[in-house]
Amino acid sequence: MPPQISIGLIGYGKAGQAVANVLSQDPRFDLRWIARRSTMDHESHHPGTAVPIVGIEQTPYPQLFEQAPVDALVDFSSPQSIHKYGDEISKRGIMLVSAISAYSEDDLTYARELGQRTRVLCSPNITLGINFLILAAKLLHKIAPFADVEIVEQHFREKPEVSGTARKIAETLEVDGECITSLRLGGIVGHHEVIFGFPHQTVRLTHDSIRREAFGTGAAFALEQLSQLGNGYYCFDDILFKLMRTQLLKG
Repeated sequence: MPPQISIGLIGYGKAGQAVANVLSQDPRFDLRWIARRSTMDHESHHPGTAVPIVGIEQTPYPQLFEQAPVDALVDFSSPQSIHKYGDEISKRGIMLVSAISAYSEDDLTYARELGQRTRVLCSPNITLGINFLILAAKLLHKIAPFADVEIVEQHFREKPEVSGTARKIAETLEVDGECITSLRLGGIVGHHEVIFGFPHQTVRLTHDSIRREAFGTGAAFALEQLSQLGNGYYCFDDILFKLMRTQLLKG
């Protein structure tokens, strides 16, 4: 069995906690610490584990990397975080899986620069299923560019902004953001649907995140694949295309 990949997790909101649940139980990984902006007295460890929760205000990244070195970072925090740890991970060759949905173009430019010295994967939605949906939608749109396209995204009531995943789908299909319909209902984790309108028929591609642990299994998948690649900046598409080519050649 390959050696474990040691991981630091950044961000401890609802998604971060679910990701910690998955990574702390996966034998392929050693979740060494969880970083958040600050900590409370009752949050010294992730529940049911010995994984410490560290406050970055108290323990800055250079100090944290010295005290508890890791092979990889998984980031579920905020767009600002990458600028705080970026120099450190590129200097140390720490690979990064970033699941931030609201990166600006400047943020992405910085992430690409980091990819010159280490391995970086950025995806606004890290679940395997949604990225396969995006790939399938892109393929269908190439085959039938004349079809009408609408995108529907549904999330929990408190989510204020348009889904970054929906924006990514619209960008990939080269359709206007006005084609996105957003619904906020109850406690929905995440629903995305791409509707293609053809003469006399309709095609719907749908993905539902049932539990936030889906982000954890997606991050685990991305980490394993990224560990097999060389330095560079990657999107989830790059990984899926690579795997699909391998399967097609086998077939």
